[in-house]
Amino acid sequence: MRQTKLQRLRQEGPPKSPSVAQRSHVDDFLAYLRNECHLAINTVSAYGNDLSKFMQWLGKRRVDSVTINELSDYVGTLVDLGLAPSSVARNIVALRTFIKFLQLEGVMLENPADLLVTSRMWERVPKVLSPRHVDAFLAAPRKTDSFWQRDKALLEVLYATGCRASEVCHLRLRDIDLEQRQIRCEGKGEKQRIVPLGRQAITALQVYLGELRTKLLNDRIATPDEVFLSRTGRPLDRIQMWRLVKRYAARAGIDPQVSPHTLRHSFATHLLAGGADLRLVQEMLGHASIQTTQIYTHVDHSRLKQVHQNFHPRA
Repeated sequence: MRQTKLQRLRQEGPPKSPSVAQRSHVDDFLAYLRNECHLAINTVSAYGNDLSKFMQWLGKRRVDSVTINELSDYVGTLVDLGLAPSSVARNIVALRTFIKFLQLEGVMLENPADLLVTSRMWERVPKVLSPRHVDAFLAAPRKTDSFWQRDKALLEVLYATGCRASEVCHLRLRDIDLEQRQIRCEGKGEKQRIVPLGRQAITALQVYLGELRTKLLNDRIATPDEVFLSRTGRPLDRIQMWRLVKRYAARAGIDPQVSPHTLRHSFATHLLAGGADLRLVQEMLGHASIQTTQIYTHVDHSRLKQVHQNFHPRA
């Protein structure tokens, strides 16, 4: 019986460690991303993790002689290992960018990774909550919860702005302008953008800032600038935010796969379904390319069906 790539990978055992020269190429590339491209720390870390897996798979083979067949086999291995389509796409982007860097450095003449299937073929339609489920989710924090004011404000801000989890974690007091009904957030590549705040998010922030945040500081000498604090008075991190979102999703009885990014997807999808301009949504999300934003247009089908039903004579 023919073996799958995954079965062969398990039988072969762990790959041989990459050489010092191979690791040096990766280190130089990550330094280039940090110092010259000014990419965010999390982005550089993701590239590093992806390339570390690739180098382990490559073993003693030289990266400057890698072929398209080998790269395709590696991508197939990622699929066999059960990686999500979005993760496979990110790995492909990491390989392309890395080998392009090696071209610029004169290590390679060609970039075989350019021949890999486009990342768009690996894209997955994002999970989106319905407006009814969003309402149940945002109502999940109860006054009997110890930190309900913070949790309510956190969920409202995530959905009202479509900001990434890291952006909300790093949100500072001076970034919030309740009179102008907007916040300033710093996205990927340290790019700043202004995003409007809705009425309910403003109300939730006012309650949290006026009642709970001062208590969370807990007489600390050095008070943090970040808006959302943990019970110890330190800035809330992404793992803590992720756990809060999971807890309230379970309480609301909705999809257990919900994450902070699900609220970002829902924000964009609901705006477009309501008739918002794609370029404006791109600006609010902080996407460098409008092609990234276009993935959210898939749910506009519900709106198109309603228009068809209302106006087509044969509907």
